[in-house]
Amino acid sequence: MARPKLAFAKLSMKAGVALPVSATDYRIYATYRRTGSGAFMGELKVVRTLDDRLLFPFDGAPAIGPFELASDAREAARLKGEEIVAADLANPEY
Repeated sequence: MARPKLAFAKLSMKAGVALPVSATDYRIYATYRRTGSGAFMGELKVVRTLDDRLLFPFDGAPAIGPFELASDAREAARLKGEEIVAADLANPEY
């Protein structure tokens, strides 16, 4: 018995999904969390909306931080997200 393929949405299972053309084809969710020692770590999720593909985090993704201020952690996560979007626009992965 074959296991069904996991997908965020049925759209991601369709062949011939359009290529991303701008940063508006992505969603960046940047936030932070506080560690037990009081430092702040950036938290990031990057999703390509055309096919609902999760680009970040991935297995082995680097940690963002630690930082002394929550705003610094959030800003670092946002910048990392923009870097990932730019890299995927230059070379989309399917």
